[in-house]
Amino acid sequence: MSTTTSPASGTQTLLAAVATGTRVYDLGRRLTIGMPQSPNHPPFWHALPRRHGDAVRVDGGSAANDIITMGTHVGTHIDAFSHVSQDGRLHDGADAADAGRGGRFADLGAHTIAPMVRRGVLLDVPAALGTPEGCEPGYEITPQDLTRTAEQQGTPLRPGDVVLIRSGWGRHFDDADRTRFVGHDSGVPGVGEAGATWLADQGVHAAGADTIAFECLRPGAGHSVLPAHRVLLVERGVYIIETMALDELAAAGVHEFLFVLSPLAIFGATGSPVRPLAVVVDA
Repeated sequence: MSTTTSPASGTQTLLAAVATGTRVYDLGRRLTIGMPQSPNHPPFWHALPRRHGDAVRVDGGSAANDIITMGTHVGTHIDAFSHVSQDGRLHDGADAADAGRGGRFADLGAHTIAPMVRRGVLLDVPAALGTPEGCEPGYEITPQDLTRTAEQQGTPLRPGDVVLIRSGWGRHFDDADRTRFVGHDSGVPGVGEAGATWLADQGVHAAGADTIAFECLRPGAGHSVLPAHRVLLVERGVYIIETMALDELAAAGVHEFLFVLSPLAIFGATGSPVRPLAVVVDA
């Protein structure tokens, strides 16, 4: 007798799990004018070209509408493989300049990033290191730190996972001093080249972090050199998700979950705004 589960019964199992109750953690940052961001990208701006009362229909109804402008690497976002090149080449080996001619990356743009419904793992690094508030500014999260965290949590990584690395730096996102989260002078904690290589060696599909640049920034260096981006986006084909909100997930002690993310299918773009979710059974 075959024990294969039919698509219909599998869907019913999934729907039954949802019906028992779920809790959804929003891992995306609110988009607001003046929020901290990389100085290398166009800022977020929002306005109402039409307000209620500007035009009123004969029945008394009216509608407001919006216009937004922003870079695709502002707020919580995902990097497409077209975002970074090394020595003039993209992840697929294509000439980066040629691939972008016409103002679009037809082969490796954001429209090629498939929606993600995968096992997600939060690696709460500062909690594992005994500094639960967060890592020190400019601290490089090592492969040993990542291994220790996964072992202490009991959440080994599996091929195809999405791994989210909490450094604790996200606590500065809403600071009145908008430069604090950017951290140019202080430095920002994150993985370096070795940590990125370790993540890729685990076979992860995507890696995210609670900082703008994902990786370790040394004090005063800013975004001058980004070796983890080279490793993940160019050499190993791992997507990067940046500026994530991970503190609520960590405070709840949730380290394993269903991860959901869908980028905007912006043809030829180097990245996309996203609103990632972590879904768990509601206890």
